[in-house]
Amino acid sequence: MNVLISGGAGFIGSNLALHLIGLGHEVTVLDTLSPQIHGDDPTTSSPLFLSVRDKVRFVKGSVCDEASWLSVLPGQDAIVHLAAETGTGQSMYEIKKYVDVNIGGTALMLDLLANTKHSIKKVVVASSRSIYGEGKYRSKALGIVYPGQRLDSDMKAGRFDPLCSATGDVLELLPTDEESKIHPSSVYGITKQNQEQMVMTVCGSLGIGATALRYQNVYGPGQSLSNPYTGILSIFSTRIKNGNKIDIFEDGKESRDFVFISDVVQATTAALLKDEANGEVFGIGSGVATDVLTVANTLVSQYNVNVPITVTGAYRLGDIRHNFADLTKAKNLLGFEPKINFVEGIKKFTTWVNQQAVQKDSYDQSIEEMKSRGLYK
Repeated sequence: MNVLISGGAGFIGSNLALHLIGLGHEVTVLDTLSPQIHGDDPTTSSPLFLSVRDKVRFVKGSVCDEASWLSVLPGQDAIVHLAAETGTGQSMYEIKKYVDVNIGGTALMLDLLANTKHSIKKVVVASSRSIYGEGKYRSKALGIVYPGQRLDSDMKAGRFDPLCSATGDVLELLPTDEESKIHPSSVYGITKQNQEQMVMTVCGSLGIGATALRYQNVYGPGQSLSNPYTGILSIFSTRIKNGNKIDIFEDGKESRDFVFISDVVQATTAALLKDEANGEVFGIGSGVATDVLTVANTLVSQYNVNVPITVTGAYRLGDIRHNFADLTKAKNLLGFEPKINFVEGIKKFTTWVNQQAVQKDSYDQSIEEMKSRGLYK
């Protein structure tokens, strides 16, 4: 097939592009080469861009620009729509940018599919676990529940776990499946929900096969080590390499589902190629919850760099406590089963980081941006 990947010079996109090329497909990449991800001079300093530059047809352009889309759509059989602004915290104060790129760019793509001649038969859109907000829980009193955004007053008092509205007890965490309630707690999550729903609705009406993949926290060799707004593993790694302390939010027991990049590429490829995926949404993760304090301690051990790790009790409004994927549907319809566990993946990731130049640590600046807007407590 001829496959267009928007955001194809990014972390997931570049790895997917190389994999598809290896399978014999022709790949076109549309990417704006954002400095936040690729640095100030991507043509010389971005490993992600350089890894695909000579292997794909590359077009530098924005998903918000009609001319960019019109230059890459002709002759394509499928689109993998990855291009997006990412970062839960940043989205809470750069609201227009996130809406313009994530919602506006997707709307423009779909508008062209609805109103111009093309040969697109399949669209895979990168959704996110953030559309769920908090994950799925069980209450002894109420059964299955989906708690809303945690209260500032509770977190200020150190009550970080979602509580039963009937009893005040801590809820039991369950894996989040595709039928779980969608109630995002950040602007980023709202935009990803909108992207997913627009693609599934419009493509369905046009007779185009559509699949949405709700990625959990994707990591691995190649991810940006200089972006302070997203990617806890890369943020912590850059701080450790600079000899800077790690401040852990809340009590350190908040957890995430970390899924290795090669597993995400396999799931995305299956979604692209399998007709069984048409009209379906899938949660894509490792199916395992790992707490943030464990992540920090593991990285410090792997790098053998002794930096202080402090559990601060501070918190960010809009953050969730827990969410990890139920992979039952992805296994049954996509044949997806993650092959790289957290221990093996971290070893692969840290080995790669040790081979890279130490990046500037801009994380404190990102925290100050949130503090100045009252979003960091």
